[in-house]
Amino acid sequence: MAEELEFYDVKSKSKFKSSKYRIEERKGRFFAVTKSESGPHECWRVVNKKFAEDNSK
Repeated sequence: MAEELEFYDVKSKSKFKSSKYRIEERKGRFFAVTKSESGPHECWRVVNKKFAEDNSK
């Protein structure tokens, strides 16, 4: 089971927690990406390489 992370929604200016996210790599940096609770957009959070390796499918 994925670890629960806290995300910040820039558009609604609120924090929320989610354990449903995917890991993406962009230019050598790793991100956890989840759907926003307040709209159709996505929220991104930077994670370290070890966390990305442990939590990717």
